[in-house]
Amino acid sequence: MISDFHFLRPFWLLALVAAPLLVYLVSRRGDVRSQWQGMIAPHLLDHLLVEKGGKRRFQPVHVTAALIVVAAIAVAGPTWQRERPPFVEDTAPLAIAIDLNPTMNATDISPTRLERAKLKVLDILSLRKGSRTALFAYAGSAHMVLPLSDDTALVKTYLAALSPQIMPVDGKDTAKALQEVEKALAYETVPGTILFMTDGVERADFQAFSRYQGRNALMVLGIGTAEGGPVKTADGGFLTDATGSHVRSKLDVDALKALQSASKAEVATVTPDDADVRWIVRRIQTNFAAKTAEGLTRWHDAGWWLTIPIAVFGLFWFRRGWTVRWAVYLFAVALFMGNERAQAADNRFLDLWLTPDQQGRRAFEQGDFPGATEKFANPDWRGAALYRAGRFQDAIDAFAETDTAESYYNQGNALMHLGKAEEAIAAYKQALKRRPDWPDAKQNLAAAENFKVAKDKQEQDEQQEQAGIDPDQVQFDDKGKKGTDATIQGEPQTADMWMRNIQVSPAALLARKFAIEAKEATP
Repeated sequence: MISDFHFLRPFWLLALVAAPLLVYLVSRRGDVRSQWQGMIAPHLLDHLLVEKGGKRRFQPVHVTAALIVVAAIAVAGPTWQRERPPFVEDTAPLAIAIDLNPTMNATDISPTRLERAKLKVLDILSLRKGSRTALFAYAGSAHMVLPLSDDTALVKTYLAALSPQIMPVDGKDTAKALQEVEKALAYETVPGTILFMTDGVERADFQAFSRYQGRNALMVLGIGTAEGGPVKTADGGFLTDATGSHVRSKLDVDALKALQSASKAEVATVTPDDADVRWIVRRIQTNFAAKTAEGLTRWHDAGWWLTIPIAVFGLFWFRRGWTVRWAVYLFAVALFMGNERAQAADNRFLDLWLTPDQQGRRAFEQGDFPGATEKFANPDWRGAALYRAGRFQDAIDAFAETDTAESYYNQGNALMHLGKAEEAIAAYKQALKRRPDWPDAKQNLAAAENFKVAKDKQEQDEQQEQAGIDPDQVQFDDKGKKGTDATIQGEPQTADMWMRNIQVSPAALLARKFAIEAKEATP
């Protein structure tokens, strides 16, 4: 600890020179003998001077000098330990990639490997309340199911919809899944964890894990047993080989051990109790603490402790005969040079110490979003508070005050809550025009377009149902037909009402989304 002691702003230590210089100048000014000794003979000067008796050794100038010394040290920023910066997430984001290969329907783990994996995800969510979790699915292709979100109910909804039937490409490509997840976490401010839930990793993909240079921790939870079990099919039967025998899928434990030896990935197998879940959550926080200690910490500025002796020294200025008049003038000037916004406020106590944005941030962190909206002067922060308070139209107006990629991105999110998919799509496109390589904006744009397609499809189904056509019949337009433009009239709806009006199951929506993405990825 002592070896780490240093100053964050050492140039301020130059102010220490002012303390002895001040004492010297004031003492010289008060030395009458030195002022007259060049003009009056020494033998006469002794009789002309009247010395003050009982001269105090400790004078106001000494208090002022001590105050300068302590203040200079405080402003220089003494430090010897690290801390995490404010407003940085204190929990690691988690991205879960679930293997949707048909063998995940093997029954050696009751009820199936996939269903057990889903239960494990639910247990993880319950132990990480308030933390952000993203969901990915992969087989022969890899796709984002849900970006990082702290909405547990939303994660559960899409988790329940996962099945091998929604995957557009057969096979297994774990390396591709790692690539997609890493791309989605690229712009996160804090390191996270990528968790694979699978019944095996291809040995050909070991190299992708061993060469991984990202800042996120890698974990693999093997789902299955070495003895294996029959594989269920979508119709309730079991997968058979050419001879008609049931295909038994076995967990390659040796391959998982080899993966752990060949890479930095932490590997474990599923347990019947929650020991595996607790191990995962514990390792997530351990990895997060280690990563943040490497690059997301800063030196703790301990200079503020010196404000206590500064305040004590300041008390002496109110003692009769100890007042340093010029210090009062400096204090008055400092007040006038303070924050103009605080002077324009209603002179409440907090306005003397915190700016409106700081007060708004304080209310925001305490969950008082309506109060924060009244405090923030910064339009982006005010928009964020309005968004959290559920005032989406007001949030859009606030975000629109700035012309940045983040502003249009936030407008798009608020518009989606109002059910205005077309306007949200336009906003996301404006965000991407200003920041082309923004994966979150691309993902939200794709989601908005998919929701619009789903809503249009629902309206078409209603029309077909009235015409006697089966509304459950789904067809993909492979000829590139885009359909006709239409304007939906009606009052703005809440997000819940809008979601209820779209009569498409999450599984069907994901299947359509994955099919489009797989087709676009095909060269």
